[in-house]
Amino acid sequence: MLSVDYDRLGLRAGERLLDLGCGGGRHAYEALRRGARVTALDASEGELGDVSTVMSAMEKQDADTGTLSEGNGAAVCADALAIPFRDASFDRVIAAEVLEHLPRDQVAMAELARVLRPGGSMAVTVPRFGPEVVNWALSNAYHSVEGGHVRIYRRSSLLGRLSRVGLRLRGSHHAHALHSPYWWLRCAVGVERDEHPLVRAYHRLLVWDIVRTPLLTRALDRALNPLLGKSLVVYLDRCA
Repeated sequence: MLSVDYDRLGLRAGERLLDLGCGGGRHAYEALRRGARVTALDASEGELGDVSTVMSAMEKQDADTGTLSEGNGAAVCADALAIPFRDASFDRVIAAEVLEHLPRDQVAMAELARVLRPGGSMAVTVPRFGPEVVNWALSNAYHSVEGGHVRIYRRSSLLGRLSRVGLRLRGSHHAHALHSPYWWLRCAVGVERDEHPLVRAYHRLLVWDIVRTPLLTRALDRALNPLLGKSLVVYLDRCA
């Protein structure tokens, strides 16, 4: 389930891409599939082990067909507040659903801008203000647990902070409208109650949608994104 549109990001084969806070690696895998040289960075060594294994398998498979050289994917355990790379190390940067977890988000934004080359582009995604407010209102546990969300961004405040580190807005959209009601439901019944019948039923629907990508749900998701999209996705350029 991708939040970022790689065509809008401008990613081309052979370019250097940083996926900050890569989590399970969904955006890193797609960038690697498109021929980028990918660095997947996260603070969790546990998740990075799986990401490294999958990227190595992808590289071997593609190298066997002659479409990708091995060594294009790397997994790095590091802090978003002190990214261990030199200035202008990357052509493209993705930070998907990361900043809302960081108390010192402005420091992380400065680091992201620092490692992006002048003229390079970045995609940042955060939970959208409206759906996120509903989650916070329904459940304290949703955001107060360790590693949970520490803030809710308005679009204007997010862009204001990003502009202060030299990033200029290129465009934006919303994503994952069908996921907003799922999280409202979970917050209403208790975020820890994964086995609640309604939660399980909705989760099966989302998994089916992700795996099968049927035209009906894809069209419904696109139609509802302007109103209910769970994620705000912004595309930015680093000023020269």
